[in-house]
Amino acid sequence: MELVADALDSLPHEFRKRMKNVAVLVENLPPESPRRLPRPRGMVSHGPLMLGQFIGTPATKKSVFDLSAGPDRVILYQRNIEAVCGSEAEIQQQIRLTVIHEVGHYFGLSEDELRHV
Repeated sequence: MELVADALDSLPHEFRKRMKNVAVLVENLPPESPRRLPRPRGMVSHGPLMLGQFIGTPATKKSVFDLSAGPDRVILYQRNIEAVCGSEAEIQQQIRLTVIHEVGHYFGLSEDELRHV
């Protein structure tokens, strides 16, 4: 979890201060095999492995009139990240990239927009 905290701390201050009611979680694996599921919006994958996912409503789509169903979630899948990395440095870099990608979805960026970031 320390590597995730470091990745969040590395985000520009302007982004961090605008993140409201979002939980960043680490889970071992996704609940279902990604081969059986259609690729959901906000999923970071590395080939057949899902590395992270944003679950919630992008900040650009929220309204003050919406009822909150709890915090939005950024989830990183530890075992999948470890499976695609060969060293601690690669794990650290992949966590940072996955956090940036999922936070981008929190701010409303699409997959196409994130590919160009």
